[in-house]
Amino acid sequence: MAKGYWIARVDVRDAERYKDYVATAKPAFERYGAKFLARGGAFTELEGPSRGRNVVIEFPSMQDAVDCYNSPEYQAAAKIRKQVADGEMLVVEGI
Repeated sequence: MAKGYWIARVDVRDAERYKDYVATAKPAFERYGAKFLARGGAFTELEGPSRGRNVVIEFPSMQDAVDCYNSPEYQAAAKIRKQVADGEMLVVEGI
């Protein structure tokens, strides 16, 4: 079974409240076996517009990645994130 990966590009507008998002999302990530491969940090812009924060999260499967996003635990966190950050997020299947 192929792994699933969240790829998120985010500009945080309120760093203090973003910490609430991170804390609220933690139970969903634990429940669905999330493994953070990149979480912020330095980056090099090569093409197109960039965002200040780039995150890659590995899940055991594509279904786990989608189920984590749709879970009540994560949706509570997403509500906070949408108030304090702008960005794009997608799930991609691994090889």
